[in-house]
Parts: sequence; structure tokens; C-alpha cells
Amino acid sequence: MIRDLQIRAATPEDRDWIHELRHRVYAQELGQHAPHPDRRLSDALDGDNVYLVAARGPVRIGFVSVTPPWLGRYGLDKYLTRDELPLLSEGGLFEVRVLTVEPRWRSTAVAPLLMYAALRWISSRGGRTVVAMGRTEVLDMYLAAGLRPVGRTVRSGAVTFEVLTGEVAELTRVATSRYPAVLERFGSLVDWELDMDWAPGPDGCEHGGASFTAVGTDFRTLHRRHEVVAADVLDAWFPPAPGAAAALAEDPAWAARTSPPTGAEGLLAELAKVRALPVETLVAGAGSSDLIFRAFGRWLTARSRVLLLDPGYGEYAHVTERVIGCRVDRFRLHRRDGWAIDFARLASVVRAGRYDLVVVVNPNNPTGRHAPAAALRDLIAAAPSGTRWWIDEAYLGYVDLSESLAPLAAVDPRVVVCTSLSKMYALSGVRAAFLVADPDTAALLRRWTPPWAVSLPAQLAAVAALRDPAYYRSCWQRTHGLRRQLAADLARVADGALVEEGVANFLNITLPPDGPSAARLVRECRRHDVYLRDLSPLSPQYEGRTVRVAVRTAAENARIVAAYAAAWETLRRGSLARRSAGVPAEMTAGPAR
Repeated sequence: MIRDLQIRAATPEDRDWIHELRHRVYAQELGQHAPHPDRRLSDALDGDNVYLVAARGPVRIGFVSVTPPWLGRYGLDKYLTRDELPLLSEGGLFEVRVLTVEPRWRSTAVAPLLMYAALRWISSRGGRTVVAMGRTEVLDMYLAAGLRPVGRTVRSGAVTFEVLTGEVAELTRVATSRYPAVLERFGSLVDWELDMDWAPGPDGCEHGGASFTAVGTDFRTLHRRHEVVAADVLDAWFPPAPGAAAALAEDPAWAARTSPPTGAEGLLAELAKVRALPVETLVAGAGSSDLIFRAFGRWLTARSRVLLLDPGYGEYAHVTERVIGCRVDRFRLHRRDGWAIDFARLASVVRAGRYDLVVVVNPNNPTGRHAPAAALRDLIAAAPSGTRWWIDEAYLGYVDLSESLAPLAAVDPRVVVCTSLSKMYALSGVRAAFLVADPDTAALLRRWTPPWAVSLPAQLAAVAALRDPAYYRSCWQRTHGLRRQLAADLARVADGALVEEGVANFLNITLPPDGPSAARLVRECRRHDVYLRDLSPLSPQYEGRTVRVAVRTAAENARIVAAYAAAWETLRRGSLARRSAGVPAEMTAGPAR
């Protein structure tokens, strides 16, 4: 019965059937609403929320509604106040509503499949929490999916509903661990026409990029690196300094077979000299991720409270929520504010939150905005003494290294500054980074650093790179010119799309609400071997419509613009053709598998 079942977004033509089925079920069958003379049932959210439909050929079978947080209102608002259900005021909350299936299909897997489709849609838009109303007669189905009661019931007409909630990560874990064989079988049977993959992907923290998969992770087709534009990762567009390249090339056989200095002593000494910091305040790592995992694993437990900026670098949510299991809150940044930090509001949140750790990426990835060092110093000075601050300065060279909070971190035990040498120094492949902390904190982290944590090639290249600041200043300045030109060229392509530059080596494109989703644009660009990053899974703030583009060489940037223009035109033509047939714009690209 499930073979050839299609799961897709609703078309305008579906809406009439949805309203008719809702009337048949909730007015005539269940008595939740009074019958209407026109035999149609709709509500105020129709037209703004999202309907996902199950169909078999021309026969429509069932649907489910998803209300995203950016609408600012939910169906549950009709029944409970925000005081009665504070969950409705939390950011990143998606509501799943009116799961409805035609009578003859209710004994099949259609309802669970629609619930799974809603979960995947929510996850692909950065959703973290789900709220739903489950009819008491079928409550077991919702509980089996991992939803849990919040202790509130709603009476509507003759029907009683239980208010349910669940974390998206946990609901996904339940689905994949409790029903793996079922999902695998249905994945091969269902015609999945949504713009996200059938199987769950990264949790908003996509390590690396899909572009290397296109090159070939088995390294058998490395010639593809000349064909693929890897604008989905923020590696530098320029090569490392000549001295760094020479250090890697001088005697690679020796560098490969020789154990490095155990604690990267030479690298730390060079960092101390170049950054004017006491060497005892420094800890080296194999990239910033190494330092994040090592430090957070020592400091935090499942009882710890952490505050992250949203949108923000996904690694921090991954480590704190998924790996350690901390309680994590988000401080939301807004496009209407230019993604800038409201320092007065942040200070108030930090004072009230009793946080063990606050993470600030500065300049922020993915918004590209920089917060002045003076404002951050004032913020930290006024914060509770028990709150530790982690400042990630991976992109600070694109602004000014004098804006670093490293001197503060060297003397204030509440502050740690982490700096990757990957993005700014074109050393992503060799993995080198360092953090700055007061001597006691640094000594503890060095104690938990394994010997030879940073490879010999990485140490050689990093030391040579640090000795050539003029080269990198020139590259950083040239990056601004390339970014401005890329932004101008992209802005000319599509009416209604918003291009936001920021200050680092990337920019963002937000597509218009009536245009294609970010996922579909990214997929279409890949047909041209151009890889961009869909930011949708990172945060609901992006509403499924924002793409991040790394700055590349002038020639590669031209390819990015050409691929974006071609993708936009393809999706636009498809949209016009489909709209004439009654299909909305988000259906203009093929399904993902």
C-alpha cells in the first residue's frame, strides 16, 4: 500500500481538498467544530503555515501542517496563553498540527510517514523543539514517536487533545534507532518530493563541506579539485605564505616520518613572540575543533548551562548539546538589527541566566558581523564572576588583530580566546590552532593535551606563516575587494534576493519568500560543480532561505556567479511552468535522496 506513495509540499489545488477533508473529519466525524454550509474547514493560519501531503498518483491520502516560528503565532494560541504554556514563547519552536488521513488509509503507515516528513522538514529548517496536540484516542502513536505530554489538555468541541512536545534531536534519534529497518524500507518505496534528504543529516554542524565528497574522499580522483568550486567551506582562497609552502615542500619525506616536538614548543614560542603574550598562557591544538572538544570536555557536564549566539558556528551547539548534553540557551540575533549584538540585552540575559559558559564568535560565522573589542570588554567586566567566556577569533585578521581579546584572556581567568590558523593563514589542511587563557587554566589544558597533538608539517608551516605578517595582511585586504565584487555581481542576478557581505571571507544570500528554498538552489548549483552552504539547518532565523558563499579567486567567483544565475533561471522557469499547473515555487527542483 505504501509503494508509489508520494510525500510532497501542498499545491494550491491541494488546499481545497485539505479544507474539505478537515471538515469531513473534524466537523462531521469527530464533532470538534460545527458543520459549515460550504463543507470546508480552515483557520487563520492557512496560507502562512506549511502543508505536507501524502498522495498516490492523483489520489490524495493525508496531510500534516507545520507552523514555523517566524510566523510569530501558533494554533495552540487559540487554546492556551503563553503564561499557561511558556513553551510557545521559546525560540526555534515548530508546531505540528492537524495530522489527518483519509479513513481507508488509517490502518497503514501513512500517518507515521507524514509525522516523519514533518520532523525532517522541521530539522532542515533548524528546528530544535516541536509542540503538537495529540487526540487522546490515538495518543499511543505520538508517544511511540518520542513525543511526551507537557501536562496540559485542550478541549475543543467533542474532542480532547493532549499537548505534547519533544526535542528535534531526540525525536530524530528515536526514529532512527527504534525504527531503522522501517525507515530503510520506506526510503526505497516512497517518492520523496521534499527539498531535504530522506535520511537525517548533520545536526546543523556540517563538518567540512560536500565539495570534498565531489572531489573524492578516497583521493582517487583528486584532479576534480580543479573542477569543483568549494565555496561551501571557508578555507582561504589564497595559498599559504611562501615560507610556509617552502617549509612543507623542503623535505616532505623527513617531515612525514619524523615525530614533532612533543608540545609544539617552537610554535608556542613563536606565537608568544608575534602576539606579545606570555608563553605560559598558550595551548596549541590540531585546529580549533581539537581545542573546543578538549576544553569543553574538561569544563562542562550535562548540568552545565551554556549560552550561544543564534545564528552561530554550529560546532558549539554540536559539542555542548549533542556530545556533552549541556542545557543550551540561544541569544538570538536578528536581521532587522543587521545581525548586530544588542549588548544591553545580552548583558541582561547573562546576568539572569547563571551561565557556566558564554560563547561569542567574533567576527561571527555565519552572519559575518564583528563586535568591537571595547564593547565585549565592558560586557565581560559586568558579567557574573562565575561565567566563563569563550571568544572565537578565527576570522579576526579580516578586521584587525589589534581587536583581539587575547591580552584580556591572558590575565582574566573567566576569558579564553581561541584562534584557528586555518582560515586566516591558509593552513586548514595541516590543522593548527591555539588558545589563550590565564596561566592556571592553560596549564590544566596542557595537562590534558596528548603528546604530539600538532603534526610536524603543521608546526613547520604555522611557524613560517607567523613570520610573514605582511603577506597575510595583503591577502586579507585583497579578500575585501574580492568579496565586494562578488557581492555586487551576485546582487545583479536575482530580483528580490538579499546579498549581505559582512567583514570576513564569505557573504550570504537570502532568497525571496516566493522564491526557491536554499536547499533547492544549493542542489541546482551543484549541477555546475559549484558548492554553496545551505544555512537552513543551522538556525530557524534563516527560514530555509539563506545560502552562505565563501570568497574564492576571481575566476572561481565568476563561476559562482554564473552557476547562481543559471540555477536561478532554471528554478524560475520551473516555477513559472509549475505555477501554471498549480504547483508552488518551492517544488521547482527534483527530490533529494
